[in-house]
Amino acid sequence: MPETACYTALVAKNAEKAANDMSKVLQVEIEAEHARVVSIIENSANSFGLFSKEFLYRHGLHLLGTTTTWFLVDIAYYSQTLFQKDIFSAVGWIPPPKTMNAIEEIFKIARAETLIALCGTVPGYWFTVLTIIRIGRFSIQLMGFFFMTVFMLALAIPYHHCTLPGNHIWFVVLYGLTFFFANYGPNSTTFIVPVEIFPARLRSTCHGISAALGKAGAIIGAFGFLYAAQNQD
Repeated sequence: MPETACYTALVAKNAEKAANDMSKVLQVEIEAEHARVVSIIENSANSFGLFSKEFLYRHGLHLLGTTTTWFLVDIAYYSQTLFQKDIFSAVGWIPPPKTMNAIEEIFKIARAETLIALCGTVPGYWFTVLTIIRIGRFSIQLMGFFFMTVFMLALAIPYHHCTLPGNHIWFVVLYGLTFFFANYGPNSTTFIVPVEIFPARLRSTCHGISAALGKAGAIIGAFGFLYAAQNQD
């Protein structure tokens, strides 16, 4: 897969290769406009550095948005994903470990996690792919955050009721929907938006900064879950 035309032309400064690459991808004849590319490259307005005043003026809010959204979604996503076994055991979907041998425990955990993935996680990605052009990145991200909040509240408020014998089905359905709207929402768009919104020469750095803040959120979510799950006796 070739590099994007923006990177090849404006960062690598090879307009002819950019035109050839796009001709192959789009299957149309494209001619390089050398004069236009040179004028863009030499324009001082397009040569600002990372965290310069010009960058902060043009893209400061963009970077704040991509970092905070990735940070917030990873708190919720990783706190659920990394501890699915504990969550399933707490609501009675998986029997207590002491009642099973190791093979049986692994099988039941894998079956439960696969069911959540097939019914929630993977379809969420499919819906994003099918609708992202029509609906837009911002709308999908906003919708995903909204419904994740709704379903997590629906899990938290009647949580004790869901842990009673025979009541775990309601919990599992809502739990799967949180994963569906995570992936039909911010867990997809947080990867996409930083790639598209920043200048080509700063894109990978800004994407990396956004991802790093996301992993900080994942750490907080993981350790926060462990702390909250401790026996407070």
